[in-house]
Amino acid sequence: MSQGVIFVLVLASIFIWVTVSREAVKPTKEINWWKMTTLLSAGSLSALVITVSLFQRLSL
Repeated sequence: MSQGVIFVLVLASIFIWVTVSREAVKPTKEINWWKMTTLLSAGSLSALVITVSLFQRLSL
């Protein structure tokens, strides 16, 4: 992956995790669980992709 793509993915990941944290501080009755599950899945996937790409760059 190019550095530009990784940079955009990192920015998107930061945005996703900030949104997750904002949703998590709401009272339990107000949390949109569908949104929370979707954001957690997307955040975890983006973190995994970023981690794998960084480890690939280390081995070059």
